[in-house]
Amino acid sequence: MARLTVAAVTPSYNQGRFIGRTIDSVLSQGVADLEYVVMDGGSTDETVAVLQSYGDRLSYRSEPDKGQPDAVNKGIAATSGEIIAWLNSDDVYTPGTLQAVLDVFEKNPEVDVVYGDADHIDENDVFLEDYPAEPFDLKRLKGRCILCQPAAFFRRRVVDRFGALDLRWQYTLDYEFWLRLAKGGAVFRYLPQKLAGSRFYPQTKTSGAKLTVHSEINDMMRHTFGRVPDRWLYNYAHALVREQWQVADGSALFTPAVALASWQASLRWNRNLSPTVLRTTASWLTRGLIRPGGDAA
Repeated sequence: MARLTVAAVTPSYNQGRFIGRTIDSVLSQGVADLEYVVMDGGSTDETVAVLQSYGDRLSYRSEPDKGQPDAVNKGIAATSGEIIAWLNSDDVYTPGTLQAVLDVFEKNPEVDVVYGDADHIDENDVFLEDYPAEPFDLKRLKGRCILCQPAAFFRRRVVDRFGALDLRWQYTLDYEFWLRLAKGGAVFRYLPQKLAGSRFYPQTKTSGAKLTVHSEINDMMRHTFGRVPDRWLYNYAHALVREQWQVADGSALFTPAVALASWQASLRWNRNLSPTVLRTTASWLTRGLIRPGGDAA
């Protein structure tokens, strides 16, 4: 039986300080017939010089694009490997990741997506915390992204069947992709092994724009399922109260403000106030179930 081949795709834009570590983590995997392409969005920092330094060990293109999902889609289209490994230009693989993933795919031809555990790491590769991955369940996935994107791998056939990344989602591009695949019946397999380091630092795209991210999550959920799960409404409400309304967590106004924001969010995205939302927010107001500094209980 022919061995499966891997196509690794890295979207990049002005990540010259990290991309060398990303590339090294891919090229050191030691799997045969690895295709590796970096799709750079026309970086103005040292990225292109770093890419050039690898010679023919990888291929790259540096030109303006329509954002990260467009870059990933171009990379997928430019490769032919059956297993697609998508690694952003500030993340890294752990040693042995690609072979471990290939082993699962080869032993389980029905599996479409393999994902594993990951660490959040800082700018200096120092461990911050575990990413909370868990065995696959669509209901759980709707409430929280239980897949860490750099630790997830998929067969090319899922792109042929379900389509590539949707360009409208710039923050939730991977989350929407996993949900779309799962909704369509793709088979996911959790591998309880550390596969990647996902870099987390103040300049990451999502860390400085929580309200925008949560708004897009809700838009995406409504588009995908016709309704936004309550937990995402509450998370949006917390971000709104903190970032836009500027109510401090310890303030006496914080809990009623989050309740009000939750009602507004429910009306905005779900067009109603469900009995669950009313009961939950009433419990916050009467029993103080919102923890200072945290999200909804």
